[in-house]
Amino acid sequence: MKRIAIIVGSLRERSFNRQLAAAACEVLAGRAETELVEYGDLPYMNQDVEFPAPAPVGRVRSAIDRADGIWIFTPEYNYSYPGVLKNMLDWMSRPVVAGVRSSAVTSGKKLALSSAAGSSAGSGARARLAELAAAMGMDLMASPQVGVKLDRTAFETDSLALTDGQRAELAAQADAFLAYLEE
Repeated sequence: MKRIAIIVGSLRERSFNRQLAAAACEVLAGRAETELVEYGDLPYMNQDVEFPAPAPVGRVRSAIDRADGIWIFTPEYNYSYPGVLKNMLDWMSRPVVAGVRSSAVTSGKKLALSSAAGSSAGSGARARLAELAAAMGMDLMASPQVGVKLDRTAFETDSLALTDGQRAELAAQADAFLAYLEE
């Protein structure tokens, strides 16, 4: 059974993207092992403390390294992804062995992207993440990608209510990602 590291781009407990990630984990249940990787305790990336890496960095690296693929669920902030997500990805893109770029735990790692956001449905964040993934040497599954457009009700209830169509899109993305992991 394939292992998928689930990364949520928001640290907020009731994040819409955390809720979307939970729905994806339900779809994957029995077909893949999923691990929600918590990273809120990572320090800012700083080469002065890179070797040896701080303990929280080592913990997140281990989770990423164990996974066959990564599925990121991210909100969109100013047509991009959140800074906390960028910081985590910066740490993960750094070599584990000094000077050996290919030793980064994200090197060649397969990646899927989804988002729940306002009127853009997170298209800007996913586009910027695709650029970053290429720079990091990750293997992005370009499509399908799920983008859920949040309406006013979501912000009033703090609850992500997926339609049957959105659930079907999420299931199709999960199926495609599982197949992608087999390639």
